[in-house]
Amino acid sequence: MSVSTGSQSSSVNSMQEVMDESSSELVMMHDDENTINSSSSVLHKKDHVFIRDEAGHGDPRPEPRPTQSVQSQALHYRNRERFATIKSASLVTRQIHEHEQENELREQMSGYKRMRRQHQKQLIALENKLKAEMDEHRLKLQKEVETHANNSSIELEKLAKKQVAIIEKEAKVAAADEKKFQQQILAQQKKDLTTFLESQKKQYKICKEKIKEEMNEDHSTPKKEKQERISKHKENLQHTQAEEEAHLLTQQRLYYDKNCRFFKRKIMIKRHEVEQQNIREELNKKRTQKEMEHAMLIRHDESTRELEYRQLHTLQKLRMDLIRLQHQTELENQLEYNKRRERELHRKHVMELRQQPKNLKAMEMQIKKQFQDTCKVQTKQYKALKNHQLEVTPKNEHKTILKTLKDEQTRKLHFGRPRQVDHKVRSSKPG
Repeated sequence: MSVSTGSQSSSVNSMQEVMDESSSELVMMHDDENTINSSSSVLHKKDHVFIRDEAGHGDPRPEPRPTQSVQSQALHYRNRERFATIKSASLVTRQIHEHEQENELREQMSGYKRMRRQHQKQLIALENKLKAEMDEHRLKLQKEVETHANNSSIELEKLAKKQVAIIEKEAKVAAADEKKFQQQILAQQKKDLTTFLESQKKQYKICKEKIKEEMNEDHSTPKKEKQERISKHKENLQHTQAEEEAHLLTQQRLYYDKNCRFFKRKIMIKRHEVEQQNIREELNKKRTQKEMEHAMLIRHDESTRELEYRQLHTLQKLRMDLIRLQHQTELENQLEYNKRRERELHRKHVMELRQQPKNLKAMEMQIKKQFQDTCKVQTKQYKALKNHQLEVTPKNEHKTILKTLKDEQTRKLHFGRPRQVDHKVRSSKPG
């Protein structure tokens, strides 16, 4: 009894698996039908070939498992329809409309390309114009800087020549004053020396007369001795006068050298002061020129920055205008495209709604046919299971087993599968 119950449960499970497989095949075939219809419409739009819609003209009922002959027939039918020469007016109208749409899209893309090329040319022309303006501005500033540098160098050269002329003039005046000063000192010394020599001569005469008087008064001394004493006294007097004259000359020479050095010192101090004044004047001139150059460069930098800002503002304004124009054009084309697509989708939905009753009826017939086939298969399987159970169980249990199998078959066939079929049919209908 346990063996028969186990075999019965396994047979029921196998029947349930067969029914599930058949239902899954129905769903898969329905999906395959939608896929074939969508792929056929895509191929018609992509390749621009005159193909009739298979969903509208062919048989919408999908085969459970198409054989090789069925596939070859479908391919032959598609090729025959692809190269058909007799076409309906609606098909020709649709093909003309699609061709016009393709031309419009192609024209839009060509217009975008022309507009972008034109915008690029405008930007390049403006950039070249602004670059030429900037080059001219920088050349003008460079000329102004070079002119300022040339004027500064000319002014410095004039100042240097003026200072050299002043120094040379001062040197000539100093040399003349030095020569005049030396001549004055030499003249004064010569005068002093002449006076000194005359006084020495007078003193020599006085001393000589005095010695002669003394000797004339002394009668006791011999004449020869007197002569010797007079000669010796003369020599001493001459020697003393020579020493005094040498001392005077030495003093005069020292005085001359000292005064000459003092005068040269004064001249050098004055020349040094003049040179310092010239250096200060040159440095002040250079500082003034540098300040002027710095102010000029600041002014140039400000003018260049203002020009760059103005050029960038102009360039950015043109770019924004072009981008705004391009976006406006793209938006208008997109809105037009959206409206056209809405109209096309509306027409498509209307056509689908018109064709939907045929498709639903064909799908319902297909589902019912599949259900009938499944019922036949399950009936055969229940017969096989009944024969098997009758063979392996005793005769006193045959009635019970037959009743159980009959109830199970009736329950599944009359309550389970019809509800699934009704549910699929209702779910496939539009709300």
